[in-house]
Amino acid sequence: MSEWREFGPDSLSPPLRAALGVFAQHGYHGASIRSIAEAAGLSVPGLYHHHRSKQAILAAVVDAAMREMIEHTSAAVDDAGEDPVSRFENLVECLARFHMARRDHAFVASTEMRSMAPDVRAHHIGQRDRQQAMIEETIRDGVASGEFSCAYPEDAARAIASLCVAIATWYRPDGPATADEVVARHLGFARGMVGAETTAPAGPPGARS
Repeated sequence: MSEWREFGPDSLSPPLRAALGVFAQHGYHGASIRSIAEAAGLSVPGLYHHHRSKQAILAAVVDAAMREMIEHTSAAVDDAGEDPVSRFENLVECLARFHMARRDHAFVASTEMRSMAPDVRAHHIGQRDRQQAMIEETIRDGVASGEFSCAYPEDAARAIASLCVAIATWYRPDGPATADEVVARHLGFARGMVGAETTAPAGPPGARS
């Protein structure tokens, strides 16, 4: 299994991981510096020693999640080589696996845009647009090669991204579908959106090299 398919412990510091849990459970506006400090096992001054404000904490949490997602999806695309279908399938699979492995991270990043200061929001949108452009470019390459018959690559890229983001809201590791089954289903949905002429490869997605 390629490394981009694997998501071990995240790189968040203990205070940021505590903040992530509080944000996911109570929302940004329902979280207080005191509640985050308590979750992190710190005093309020101790938390401020690490981060100057609640807004700075949100910015750090979301930036870490987006950077990890882009790093993994970039690696997935690179791993596929020049074939646009393989790049597309790796990209969709990686997005699906990220949103299963990082449910709280993805949930906070997608629901707390309204809580971000203008500079934080602009940075986040830039990261999101970079990921969106990666999907769109891959679809356009598939159309150019004749593998996809998609008249609206930008709309398809947006729909595929939304489909994968939504996984974080409903997927549970102990649910009825395994991670590989979720990936396979979403690959099927994504192929349909771009008019892929190729058929799904045999076996679970994670088994492909």
